[in-house]
Amino acid sequence: MERGRSRGPRHRTVTALADALALTEAARDQLVELARDGRLRDHWTRPTGLCELPRSVDDFTGRVAELAWTKDLVYADHAPGAAGVGLITGPAGLGKTTFAVRAAHVLRPDFADGVLFLDLFGMSPQPLAVDEALLLLLRALGVADQQIPGDIPGRASLYRSLLRDRRVLVVLDNAASEEQVRSLLPGGGEGRALVTSRRLLAGLEGVRRLSLSPLPLAEATELLAGILGERSASDGEPGLTRLAHLCGGLPLALRIAGNRLASRPGWNAADFAARLTNEERRLDQLRAGDLTIAKAFGMSYEQLAGLTRRVFRRLALVPGRDFDAALAAVAGGTPIEDAWDALDELVDLGLLQDSTSGRYRFHDLVRLFARDRLREEEPAAERDAINETVTSWLLRTATTAGRWFEPAYGRSDRPDAGLSSLEEADAWLRANADNWLGALRHAASVGRHSAVLDCADSMDWFSDRWMHAPHWHEVFALGAEAAAALGDPARQAAQLNLLAWVHLVPRDDPETTLRYTAQAMDLATRSGATAQIASAHHNEGGALRRLGRLDEAVSSESRAAESFRASGDVDSYSQCLGALGTCLRDAGRHTEALAQYLDVLALLDDDHSGMTPSIAAFTRPIALARVGECLGSLGHRTEAIVKLTEAISLMEQVRLPVPQARALETMAALLADEGRTGESRHAHARAAEVYEALGDAEASSRCRDLANAAP
Repeated sequence: MERGRSRGPRHRTVTALADALALTEAARDQLVELARDGRLRDHWTRPTGLCELPRSVDDFTGRVAELAWTKDLVYADHAPGAAGVGLITGPAGLGKTTFAVRAAHVLRPDFADGVLFLDLFGMSPQPLAVDEALLLLLRALGVADQQIPGDIPGRASLYRSLLRDRRVLVVLDNAASEEQVRSLLPGGGEGRALVTSRRLLAGLEGVRRLSLSPLPLAEATELLAGILGERSASDGEPGLTRLAHLCGGLPLALRIAGNRLASRPGWNAADFAARLTNEERRLDQLRAGDLTIAKAFGMSYEQLAGLTRRVFRRLALVPGRDFDAALAAVAGGTPIEDAWDALDELVDLGLLQDSTSGRYRFHDLVRLFARDRLREEEPAAERDAINETVTSWLLRTATTAGRWFEPAYGRSDRPDAGLSSLEEADAWLRANADNWLGALRHAASVGRHSAVLDCADSMDWFSDRWMHAPHWHEVFALGAEAAAALGDPARQAAQLNLLAWVHLVPRDDPETTLRYTAQAMDLATRSGATAQIASAHHNEGGALRRLGRLDEAVSSESRAAESFRASGDVDSYSQCLGALGTCLRDAGRHTEALAQYLDVLALLDDDHSGMTPSIAAFTRPIALARVGECLGSLGHRTEAIVKLTEAISLMEQVRLPVPQARALETMAALLADEGRTGESRHAHARAAEVYEALGDAEASSRCRDLANAAP
């Protein structure tokens, strides 16, 4: 009563007082009856103070769509007996509680019978027991202790009956499990509930789910400005934006950063952001009083099983941005079945993010926490051994995947490494590019030259399929350095030829290409590497063509073609034939160029030519597109459009976006010349999409303008 929690004392307190006062029987009965009346009088209107909703922060920012979701939950029509329950999940630091409290305050006018808040202590070693939770909620709903059943089913039934006809919103914060929550949910009627949890609580049925994400950069910056108030103007938007970026959009990290700045007038956002750029100290800097980002992550970490903890902290050694279960198994030193279980547990607790493609990734701050746990819990020698294991596996798998595209390998002698097809090898190399490239860098830094060179060498033919990827210069530069360190001039020449290709095709820098081909030619000549001499001539021909020196280009390509044919390298020979055709096309000799491209197609169609099927599949659509271009230039537009349509379809199948975009542009122009305006616009729109995916904004904008041009 002194605490304002009740207008009437408990029965056992009254009887104890009566005994102490030695009341007569009549006086004792009267006191007990009056006390009972006090307990039961106006129990719905009395301010119990139990389960009171916490205050909402004034600087709450963003989450507009999410707040609208809670509004829909309140007003949505429900089937008879269905409960209006919203489950809000997400990792530590995303502000689930803050959001739920804000939503409850916004919704409060819609709940005439009250809003209740109960912390279920889900991350505690001892979460709130179900019977105790029901006891607290029933008391908050005004039920006297004597009327509260002693068993969980009885309490749950009474609780649901009270919520059925009363407009009450219950916020159940920090839920530990489905079992803890089920008995606390309304059973239908007027009552509603919002549940927050770091766990996904996938077993809960009949609930609407909302997964919170980090704040977008603009809203994160706005939150920082709101925390800082008037002084945010002196910090400047660039400094605040940089700080928001380093906090990764996590509201808790932003709150800590904002509070630290607000409590230290001598600091500014730019200086604090500079401190956070040091990854080794970032988590330590995100600490303000009793708020620490590491403590929030640590509470989730403590919930994990031992094997899952090991997988979690060792995944910090993965060099790329994301990974799959196979790599997680290698890093964790566990069978892949156990890796799947560990990954599921980590996703369930919000320590990892997953995707529909079967890949997982850390939030940047969670990765730093995992790295700290690894440093604290595993000795340096063990960390080095794990790193070596991960690096070796990535390099070995990447090298094997790259070999799938080499003409030298037949169907029967492919080393599998878990890859059973060309398509699987292609998909693995693309999805894991950050990982195997990171492993390549690490291996180069510790002098593992043979492994680096083998990996770079294996990417020769695959790089043609993914020519727009940004990392080829680094891959082949590391390969050339490794070959030089090993004293192998022939293989160094091969890597220099690949660098020449990088500057010829993706980078369009023919002058630099010629410098690399000269170096490659010198090394290849001195070492007698005839294949690399031919490759140097081929790359030289391409560069000379780009520079408009067409006669010299034809000479270089002819020498390369003759050399490859003499050595029996029909795959490279076909590339030179196509390049010769392009030289003739650029010279305006379209009839001769067309004949050259048709020769290439004839070679591709010859079952006895000896061409590697994967190389043929790569070469055919490009040759068809060139045929289409020549036919168009010669005035045979209808035939040209047919060839280009076939080429574009094949390019999409074998994932050749750069030539596909160019072929679409060519076809769009021919369709326009034929008066087929709608089809022309459609082709330009498709070209714009492909260019956009490649990151070529200028080309994308050009094609989009043509697609939207007035008739």
